[in-house]
Amino acid sequence: MTDKNTGPLKGLRILDLTRILAGPTATQLLGDLGADVIKIERPGAGDDTRGWGPPYHQDAEGKDTSESAYYLAVNRNKSSVAIDIEKPEGQALVKRLLGDCDVLVENFKVGGLKKYGLSYEQLKEAFPRLVYCSITGFGQTGPYAPRAGYDYLVQGMGGIMSVTGEADGQPLKVGVAIADIMTGMHASVAILAALRHRDATGEGQQVDLGLLDSTVSWLANQGMNYLVSGKAPGRLGNAHPNIVPYQVFATLDGHIILAVGNDSQFQKFCAFAGLADLAADPRFATNRDRVAARDILVPLLAGHIAAETTAHWIEGLEAVGVPCSPINTIDQVFADPHVQAREMVVEMTHPLTGLPVRMIGNPQKYSRTPVSYRKAPPTCGEDTVEVLSQVLELPLEEIERLRASGVIG
Repeated sequence: MTDKNTGPLKGLRILDLTRILAGPTATQLLGDLGADVIKIERPGAGDDTRGWGPPYHQDAEGKDTSESAYYLAVNRNKSSVAIDIEKPEGQALVKRLLGDCDVLVENFKVGGLKKYGLSYEQLKEAFPRLVYCSITGFGQTGPYAPRAGYDYLVQGMGGIMSVTGEADGQPLKVGVAIADIMTGMHASVAILAALRHRDATGEGQQVDLGLLDSTVSWLANQGMNYLVSGKAPGRLGNAHPNIVPYQVFATLDGHIILAVGNDSQFQKFCAFAGLADLAADPRFATNRDRVAARDILVPLLAGHIAAETTAHWIEGLEAVGVPCSPINTIDQVFADPHVQAREMVVEMTHPLTGLPVRMIGNPQKYSRTPVSYRKAPPTCGEDTVEVLSQVLELPLEEIERLRASGVIG
């Protein structure tokens, strides 16, 4: 881990008008890669997620602070500047900051920034090189564009819940806000592509991301299963629609995931398991055969697997090259020696308490330009004075006047 900015985006400046999860996911990723991210927050309130707890970061006496784990998850490597954009002077400050920025990222409802003079159409002539990324529930066009978008609703509308859960149970959402997170990932890629175009042509542009579009895009093989066959896939619990056996099985003392991805692996599994008769059975010879015979094969395997321990299967199958794993709880994930070796847990000093806060690391590894962890998630308005004095070169007396008038916090 390094606290020096060696990232490939060093020198890129982003004005972050986002909150909650999708937008902050995108800007944190770009910040990890070296971008200078200025997060604009409401004075005295800040990002809504600051209060989304418990749990909260705790002080030395074990008392909760105002900083939730949710907020801490996606707001490192950012400076927080508290500006009231409802006030004309606040809008003017944002526009002045844009003069030193390459990118603006916002996740207001469609048209929500127009009343503040900060919509793309209102800014594009004054800032022709600006990459303006808008993240909404349903995009800037289409019949649903005016609607507010929420991850849970989009998981339902986007189809992922229809294929998640037991076949005879309720549709289930994914255990994290995956629609928000994946939209944030798409936004970061789209911003980099727009910057590439800007650097080649001098032209900025608006990048339009919708949670529903993003969710539809990562239906992946399940979406293609429908487009090719005309039949909508249903829920299979932990089973795979196109591969067998590829699911959770109960063991003598727990559960395993058995992920047989090809015919050779099935033969190896049967050899280790002492199931030579199944390996030789023409009903199960190929994956296509096994998918067709799923209802016959899976119960045969389930009874056999349940007779041995989880350790027996994981150690034995790993030795013969058959994919198999435990189902870790989250505490087990972060205790895993491989996860630790890959630096997927990092510590940063929290500005409010001076105590370390453990955070999830960035998964991207670079041989020449490593991710940097330079700044813990800021408190609301923590960097207002520094940014306005250094970036805009405002004198301290002017900053104090703006604070007294409620324009900044």
